[in-house]
Formats: sequence, C-alpha cells, structure tokens
Amino acid sequence: MKLLPFGQLAPHRPRSFVPQTAKLGKWPEIAPLFDHLEAAAQKANSPADLAQWLLKWSELNAALDEEASRRYIAMTCHTDNAEAEQAYLHFLENVEPQLKPRQFALEQIYVAHPLRNQLPKARYQVFDRDVANHVELFRPENVALETEEAKLCQQYQKLIGAQTVNFLGEEKTLVQMGRYLEEPERALRQEAWELVAKRRLQDAEKCEELFDQLIQLRTQIAQNAGFENYRDYAFRQKCRFDYSPADCGQFHEAVESEIMPVVREIQADRQRQLKLDSLRPWDLAVDPQNRPPLKPFAAVDDMVSRAQKIFNQLDTALAAGFQEMQDLKLLDLVNRKGKAPGGYQSTLAEARVPFIFMNAIGLQRDVETILHEAGHAFHAQATKEEDLHAYRNAPIEFCEVASMSMELLGNEYLEAFYATAEANRARKTHLEGIIGFFPWMATVDAFQHWVYTHPGHSRAERKAAYLQLMDRFGGNVDYAGFEEVRAYSWHRQLHIFLHPFYYVEYGIAQLGALQVWLNSKTNKAKALADYKSALALGGSRPLPELFAAAGCKFQFDAQTIKPLIQLARTELSRF
Repeated sequence: MKLLPFGQLAPHRPRSFVPQTAKLGKWPEIAPLFDHLEAAAQKANSPADLAQWLLKWSELNAALDEEASRRYIAMTCHTDNAEAEQAYLHFLENVEPQLKPRQFALEQIYVAHPLRNQLPKARYQVFDRDVANHVELFRPENVALETEEAKLCQQYQKLIGAQTVNFLGEEKTLVQMGRYLEEPERALRQEAWELVAKRRLQDAEKCEELFDQLIQLRTQIAQNAGFENYRDYAFRQKCRFDYSPADCGQFHEAVESEIMPVVREIQADRQRQLKLDSLRPWDLAVDPQNRPPLKPFAAVDDMVSRAQKIFNQLDTALAAGFQEMQDLKLLDLVNRKGKAPGGYQSTLAEARVPFIFMNAIGLQRDVETILHEAGHAFHAQATKEEDLHAYRNAPIEFCEVASMSMELLGNEYLEAFYATAEANRARKTHLEGIIGFFPWMATVDAFQHWVYTHPGHSRAERKAAYLQLMDRFGGNVDYAGFEEVRAYSWHRQLHIFLHPFYYVEYGIAQLGALQVWLNSKTNKAKALADYKSALALGGSRPLPELFAAAGCKFQFDAQTIKPLIQLARTELSRF
C-alpha cells in the first residue's frame, strides 16, 4: 500500500505454506488455506507432523496479522484518505468475521487431536493451555449476548464521544479541556474543571443505565459458561492462570499500606508549594511552581536523534534496533492534519519488525511516549527468531514491563533533551505520575471485583461501595460542594465499561518495571541483560517465569512494593 511510510518488506522466513501471490484481503483466497489446514491435521501421524502443522497455521496467522496491521497503520496515518479507510473497513467487515469461526474450528481440531499430549510439554505448555481454555469457555448461546454487549459498549463510546463544552467562546471536547488544568491561573483551572464535571454529570443517569445492562449481560454470559459470577469467568477468559482475585486483593491492600502514605506526602508538598488552604481537584495537574511546560525539542527529527542518543548510552544492541527502525522508515511520529490521535506500536508479524505511530508536538509526554513505544518495539525485535506466531506476543502484564522499564531506564539519560535541572524536573513528574497511578488502578480494579461479585446490587449500594474505595485511595483532595462528581468519577474510565477487569495488568507491569529499574541501580549491565533475555522469551513461558527471567518477582504484596516505593521516594528527594 503506497500510503505506508515503509515499502514492501520481505517475510523474515520465506513462506512455505501461504502462496506468495495470495491476496490476503480477499476471503475467497484465504478460505482454501483453512480448508487445507483442517484436512492436513487429520494426516498428522506423529508429534513432529503435528508440530509442522502448527507452524503452517502460524505462518498463515502471521500473514493475516500483517495484512490487518498494514491496513490499520495506513488508515491511522491517513484518516482523510478514502482508499485507506475503505481498505481497512473491508478487512474489518468482510474478512475478520469469516476468520473467527475458522480459527475456532482449528482450535477445536488441535484440542481433540490424539497426538496433542505427545508434543514436548516444555515447548507447548502455554500455547496448549491457552487454546484449550478458549475452546472450553466457548458457548454458542453467548455469541448473541456478546454482540449485544458490544452494542452497549458502542453506545457508551458514542455518549462519551459526544460530550463537549463551550469554553472561552469555543466548543471543545473534554479531552481538549485537559490542557487548561495545567494553567497557572487558578480561577481559570477551576472554571474549566467545573464545566467538564457538570457536563459529565448530565450523562450520569445514562451511564448508570448502560452499566446496569452490561452487568446483567455479563453475569448471564458467565453463568452460561458454568461460572458463579462474571469476575471468575473474566479471570479464566483472560488466561489469568498465574494470579487470582485474592492476589489482586492483596495488591490493593499493599497499595493502601505502602503507596498511599507517599501519595499523601506528594499531595501535601503540592499544596504547600501552591500555598493553598486545601488541595482541590483542579490543582492536581498544574506545575506546583507555576513554571511553563517543558520543551524538550522543536522538530520531530530532533526528538528522534536525541532519543537515539539515549539508546546509544543505554545499550548498543537496543540502539541498533532503534536505528534499524529509522532506516526502514518504521516511524511515523509527526502530528499532522488527517492523522489519528494517540500513539501505538504495531508489529508487522510476517516481516517481524515493529512500527511506531505517535503525534509528537514538542512536549515532555512525547519523550515518555517514544521511550515507552520503543520498549514495545525492542520486545518485538527480541522475539524475531520465534517461529510460533502465538509466542511472539507476551501477555499484557509483561508487554508493559518492556515499555515501562524503558521509560525508567531511558530517563537516566534525559540530559539528551534537557539541561540537568530540567531533566530532573521531568524525572520528578514522571515518578510522581507512576506513584499516583497505583491508587487509581487499585480503585478501578477493586470496584469491579465488588460490582461483579454482587450482581444483584442496587445503584445506591454501588455508589456507597465506590465512595468507600475513594476514601481508601483518593488521598487528601477536597471535593467539598462536588460530592456527586466524586461519586460518579468512575464513569470516565472507559475500561470499566468496555474492557472489564482489564486494568490491573498495568499495575502488575509497573511493579515489574520498577524492579528492573531497582536492579539497574546496583548492576546496570546485568539488569539490562536480564531485561533483554526476558523479552526474547516472548509469550513462551508463564508469567512468573517471564518476570523471573527479567530479575523480578511476580508478587504484588507489601514486601515486594516496599523497596520499590523506597527507591522512588529516595529519587524524588534528590529533585
């Protein structure tokens, strides 16, 4: 596709099953490949034959994955291009719906195969476990319910997406209003915050109604699959074999005992610097010394060259990986008209190379984003020689260790962007952001545990449960006069509506990243070597083994958190 910044990239391994000329955006050319795989599985007469069959299936999956990625990348790079939009939607509407039942049929064939249990356990343990789990959970009667769930989620997105306010004579989205919370003028910040808060409350009843329906649907889906509640179903659906709801509860308690005191210290310090009688919700994003925003670079090419300097100082192999991305034009980082918002890293699964997309405009968060997405890219590069497509992706709990670790490790060399005083300011803001994330993560996760284990609850009971969590994890922020805003503040967290129970992963990964950083303080070379070794495992090992390979403990208790928060506290005292 000409719209892509990179050209046609050769497959990392030459195709042996998928025809080189196959047009993978056309279902009539894809279907015979699934027919072949279904027939070939019956002819596998040895474990070696079955392993070869898995590699054929893997090759097809990688080719289809890359086809989808290319169309998505082109569409997000050029949202105003009709050809790119049409190509993306065609795949979404005409190929993916056909793929799902055919992929599930192959999973069923694999699980029922008489030679499955003769495959080397050490090699196929994770793959086997995940495929068997997917097949075991499938219920035909849940298909229609999941479609209904998706429609309700779309209604939530439409509701939230339509929320705008009129501010300073202009209509603005609530996302756009966020920048005014960084304004030094307190009255302006308060006006902006109140306007957004009141606008959200206008849709509170609709959000509650949608959520009631989602709870009912999800509870039914879980019961159809034989589970007592949706929480237990969701843990199995997400292949959470390595930690339990009880572990999450222990995590919440550790956040309360070990992290909340530091959060309150940071809030008290902010209140003191701003010379306030009380810290209000509109005082949380402004620089406490009323300094203007940091300006790390003027042009995106400058950002790339400075990021390259960070990687050059950090590790020669990682530096070479980032340079390769530049050479192959696997970066689209400039903010421009017609480009989708946000940032992401996508892997071209057949070429086995990463692509980074972002919208840099010269802010400190752009520096954090390029380091973060580079961490994901290094993960993709590390798994390049893994031939089983499923293993070139790790669980999100570990994928984010790759990216969050790179933020912390890269921050050691921020002088590539700033003088030392400004670099320290950036480090401090970043660390405070990490510390402040944990209480909100615990709130979001604990709230969902309560919601789905009390399926018959009333709205009043739900409100009370959430307010109890806000008392535990909200810190010393004064919401006087805005009690209803505080009680419904969870409405803004899209994960609660769209991706239930998907949030604790970020907390788990952040603990891993902080451990990598802690290890680097005593032995930088070993910490980096362990980090890279763990990335190379992809998703081939269970989560505790991936963490162990990176030199980390897969534990969420106070004992694990205590030295990490102490390191953060020590570092903050230096700035």
